[in-house]
Amino acid sequence: MAAKRDQWGNRAAFVLAAIGSAAGLGNAWRFPYTAYANGGGAFLIPYFVALFTAGIPLIILEYGLGHKTQQGAPGAFKKIKETWEGLGWWAVLISFVIMSYYGAIMAWIWKYLAGSFSVAWKSGVADYFYKEVLHLSSGPAELGGFSTPVLIGTVVTWALIYFILRNGVTGVGKVVMLTVPLPVILLVVLAVRAVTLPGAIEGLTYYLQPDFSVLTDPQVWLAAYGQVFFSLSLGFGIMIAYASYLPEDSDITNNALITTFANCGISFLAGFGIFGTLGYMAQAKGVAVAEVVDAGVGLAFVTYPEAISLLPGGPVAQTIFALVFFLILLTLGIDSAFSITESVIAGFDDK
Repeated sequence: MAAKRDQWGNRAAFVLAAIGSAAGLGNAWRFPYTAYANGGGAFLIPYFVALFTAGIPLIILEYGLGHKTQQGAPGAFKKIKETWEGLGWWAVLISFVIMSYYGAIMAWIWKYLAGSFSVAWKSGVADYFYKEVLHLSSGPAELGGFSTPVLIGTVVTWALIYFILRNGVTGVGKVVMLTVPLPVILLVVLAVRAVTLPGAIEGLTYYLQPDFSVLTDPQVWLAAYGQVFFSLSLGFGIMIAYASYLPEDSDITNNALITTFANCGISFLAGFGIFGTLGYMAQAKGVAVAEVVDAGVGLAFVTYPEAISLLPGGPVAQTIFALVFFLILLTLGIDSAFSITESVIAGFDDK
């Protein structure tokens, strides 16, 4: 007789876990820049078209697939058709590849969080990231130095993932009650402070001012669909795995809508915190906002920390701002990290 499958303790646990998986690090550093680089406020048009034509239907599909089959991605596709099992294993493989480097990114966040108490990067943020954190070498022919902080941070991250997942979704459900609301509250604090800084309006103008001419550019639409797939964790097997632990009478459609729009709200809110601060940074340096905007890890670990080091209020205010920002990244990151790991575990457990 097959063992009874683990189930979420309540609906809130599942919804928060799904939001935590979707609202990962990309919400903090990918969406704001993608919107800025693809027409500002006008980007919301292709973004919402992508959301309603692909994002919402596919997340409902993934929820429904996991809920109906009570299996992770490989088992779910196998139940549809025997030869489709490989599709599920591709999703597991993608999650496994992401797992392989996610721990290192989390280690960078741990390092910056510890450094926030003294704003350790104040003397030179680029040198701090590339030399102090990464120990980056001058080229591929030269081996870089061993980074103890990254090793320690990686071990701490994986230890946390282990302790969260060892009790299955019961443990996940308890953890997300803190790790999902906390970054949202901190994002509100960050955004409110950011938009009250001198120069914030100029930064927000760059973020939100619509350029409708981009709507005829196929690359903008491609960016919108890419952002939707990326931010909702579609195609990784995560949502299939999470939904496989839902009880029989679950409301799949409403759960999907809550997850989707909560994720959108977090992404949009992050933009206010990021661009409000970058507007202040541009004013403080006497340059245009476009000259201080960066994408990806450069935004999170170089540009934004530099902006923090320029904030008014002295070391105490800068420390508080830094702690808030990196706690947001830490909690967003850890939710995504254990959801990715759970996708892999579910695939092998069901096998």
